[in-house]
Amino acid sequence: MATEEKVKVVTRVRPLLQRETVKGCKSCVQVLPDRSQILIGKDRRFTFDRVLGPASDQASVFKHCVEPLVDGVFQGYNATVFAYGQTGSGKTFTILGVASAGWEDNNAQGIIPRALGEIFKRVNEIVNVQFGIRVSYLEVYQEELYDLLHITKPSHDIHIRENENGNTILVGIQEVVVQTVDDGLSLLEQGSAARRTGTTKMNERSSRSHTVFTLHLDQRVSHGSEGLDEVQYISAKFHFVDLAGSERAHRTGNEGERFKESVFINGGLLALGNVISALGDPKRKATHIPYRQSRITRILKDSLGGNSKTVMLACLSPSEDSFAETLNSLKYANRVSTHLQED
Repeated sequence: MATEEKVKVVTRVRPLLQRETVKGCKSCVQVLPDRSQILIGKDRRFTFDRVLGPASDQASVFKHCVEPLVDGVFQGYNATVFAYGQTGSGKTFTILGVASAGWEDNNAQGIIPRALGEIFKRVNEIVNVQFGIRVSYLEVYQEELYDLLHITKPSHDIHIRENENGNTILVGIQEVVVQTVDDGLSLLEQGSAARRTGTTKMNERSSRSHTVFTLHLDQRVSHGSEGLDEVQYISAKFHFVDLAGSERAHRTGNEGERFKESVFINGGLLALGNVISALGDPKRKATHIPYRQSRITRILKDSLGGNSKTVMLACLSPSEDSFAETLNSLKYANRVSTHLQED
């Protein structure tokens, strides 16, 4: 039975930074939450599933954007949440939070720590189900794959495959069994520390790669009375994707290796947009979806199409000196927001 699941698009506008206010920068965006709209400049309006303003906290982002995906994962649906935006727009803060502030700090926790906490809370409450949880942490840098939980593994030993059911399999990536929230947070911190970052004019620690933190949830569900149990097996995976910053080279001051990185970053982002566009185009859905345009789209193939659940978080800078980049991010998000999925 065919079902359609809209890719939900949420925008989050961060506050002005201290260095921006010192420079005298004003905000170029206005959040209209009652209409789920963002107004940029004098008259450019964009409508999304939800808009979150500078006062929004980490808890509200999780509640409105991610908690419904957790529900779906327990029902057996693959899920993906990915953060998109220019360098310095708050993507990594939204996805991870601030580890140095302590994962116990509720205000500092990003989406992944909160999701881990919610999943283990439910696992400990549900009866008649045996659970298995594994995590992996992958980096896509210049179209090469790296295992952030096994950093000495060569990129050429990691491959993307499909099994007989069309599910995406990562061969050579380390999947670690986790028993507690702390296990998951420890691996998250370990992998995040190994991620490639670099200095640009827009951010002292700009992410130079896409990362995918994946949680695999396996369930063995028992039905019926003791001795006459019927057993059901349910498996799903939840991808948390922190995309490298969309950027223009002249704004970030990228030259040499940094410029080369930008080319690969923007190419992956374009490919992701093309895939979602094709999924929403009735003329193309029956023919060709360009998953093979990039590694990031191949990895996410079975978690973007079909009846999987997907949320895009477009992170935005309100500063007027980022007007062009913010407008481009809104255009990209607007392109995604009109496309549907169908299995």
